This record gives sequence, C-alpha cells and structure tokens, in this order.
Amino acid sequence: MGRVVLVTGGAGYVGSHTVVELLKAGHTVVVVDNCVNAAKATEGNVLPPALERVQKIAGKTLHFHELSLLNRQALVNVFSKYKVDVVIHLAALKAVGESVEKPLAYYANNITGTLNLLEVMSEVGVKRLIFSSSATVYGVPQYLPADEKHPTGVGVTNPYGQTKYVCEQIMKDLSIADKEWRIVLLRYFNPVGSHESGLIGEDPNGIPNNLVPYISQVAIGRRPHVNVFGNDYNTPDGTGVRDYIHVVDLAIGHEVAIDKIFQSDFAGTKAYNLGTGKGISVLEMITAFSEACGKEISYKIVGRREGDVATVVASCALAEKELNWKATRGLHQMCEDTWRWQSMNPNGFS
Repeated sequence: MGRVVLVTGGAGYVGSHTVVELLKAGHTVVVVDNCVNAAKATEGNVLPPALERVQKIAGKTLHFHELSLLNRQALVNVFSKYKVDVVIHLAALKAVGESVEKPLAYYANNITGTLNLLEVMSEVGVKRLIFSSSATVYGVPQYLPADEKHPTGVGVTNPYGQTKYVCEQIMKDLSIADKEWRIVLLRYFNPVGSHESGLIGEDPNGIPNNLVPYISQVAIGRRPHVNVFGNDYNTPDGTGVRDYIHVVDLAIGHEVAIDKIFQSDFAGTKAYNLGTGKGISVLEMITAFSEACGKEISYKIVGRREGDVATVVASCALAEKELNWKATRGLHQMCEDTWRWQSMNPNGFS
C-alpha cells in the first residue's frame, strides 16, 4: 500500500538511493533538502541533478522543496500542502572529523533542525518517523559485534555522534510522553557503493570526509593519494576496521521500516542496526577498490584522526528477525558499483 512519505535530506547520497526504493515500492515521495550535502538544481531546472536521475531510474515523479529544517515556517508550509503519512529524517551534517572542528555548526543544525521537525510534526498530527541514526552512538564499543542492547552515549568520541545520540534521546522521551508516536531508529554503519545504473552515487562537496569516495577520486585522478589515518590500531593490519554496507541495502532498510512502523503492534521507539556484521579494514578496502577499477591506488600512512575508534562492527540479527531485512551486497559489488558511478561521472553531478 503506497504511503505519502516526506524525506528530509532526500537529495543527498543515502537520501537519493532511498527515494529510488520508495518510488519503486509505490510510495508518493516529498523531498525537502537545503542541498548543503547535495548538488543544487542547475539553472532552468526545478530538481537537483540527483533527483532528476532518481526519477529517470524509477520512471516516476517526486515532489521537491528546497528548504532548511532551521526554517520552521517553510516546514509548516510543506506539511500543509501534503497529507504526509510518515517522515524519513535523513537531513544532517554528517562528517565525523569536521564535527570535531565545528561542533557548534553540528549541534545547531542537527539538533535544532530535528526539534523543529518534531514540533511541526506534533502540531500537524504526523507521528510516525524513521530516523537516520548512526553506529557512532555506541561510542568506543564495549563489545563486538555491537547489538541494539549495547550502551549508547557512553564514550561517544565526536560531536556528530553526540548529535545523533541526543536526537535519539529526544525521540525516546517524546514517544514516552505521547503514546501516539511511532519511531524507528536506524543505526547505520558505513554506507558505500552506488546504484547499479551508475546514475546516482556519492558526490561530496569539497574534499571527501569518508574513505570510499576519497579512494574513488584518487582512482579517477582528482586526488593524488589516499591518507590512511593511523596504522597502529589493534586490528589485523593496524588500520581502522569498519562495517561497510552497500547504500542500496541501506535504502531498502528504510523502505521495509515503513512496513514495520504501520504494523498494529508497533509502539514507542525501536532501534535497529543496519550493517553487514563483517569488518573491513582501510587497507582491505583500498585493495578491493584497486581490483575493481584495475588501477593501483596510491596511499600514505598519516597520524590518527581525532574522533576515530579502532573497530566497529554490527550485529544485525534484530533487523533480520523483525524487519525481515538483510544486507546482500558484498565488498566486490560495493567497489564495482562505486567505480561505475565515478567513471561515468568523473566530476560527480557537476
């Protein structure tokens, strides 16, 4: 059954892939985005280029409004225009390293924007929300793989993670105070890859803050080498180990969460990890990408980066059991799809 789904941050990397899956599933999609993390619409076009291509992939149209969640009145206007059933809240500043350098910007944008959204949703009576959270809420893991029972908010190593933790707490408190609220927290691990068409993918503004888009820009010749932040961690090869998940698997996770949130027995706030349960080191990712693109990827070992931890790997058993969801795309496909996107779009969407 198709719903009217409002997606904040829907023109961004995870957002655009999620919108494809929502449209394919028969939902009506309304996107709001200030395009801080996405290419803006070019002259003469209404939609940002990522969303133009989303429509092409899905063969369906969507609705778009360029606005910031900090603009409360603009949000009110959008909700007055559509009969929204559920909100998928992706919009956020999202770079761990940058958040350490610019904490005020992260707290202002991520927390105030979320508060505005929740207040407006309360006012208009839309009380179903799927929230883009993060594995960073687990801080330095006390055990691995980290499951949803793992403590959150303890030893969180960066302001980005703190904003996700605070937003989770706000949502939990809200659903306790008002029993009509239904909230799913999706704790992402590390999204990588691109749509198999090569039409949409990760196109960071400026220097990429994440590993895989940086590797792909080195492969295409836009950057000289990859900086590997530390090779003295307690991991098999000394480099950081992360649970990388293909962005299409992640997008499908949002679509199935809609089914969950409309089940009659769903109540309150529930968290689910979305990952693969397998750890991949920085050097393993560089090697796999070299194989996918047929080129040697140059890299340099540099000092550790503030806010990073050695290893983070997910337990995704709960999502498999309750959402009937499991990641199916492996490391080879992550690299192959990323390279297809990057080689077809050497300068991203521009």
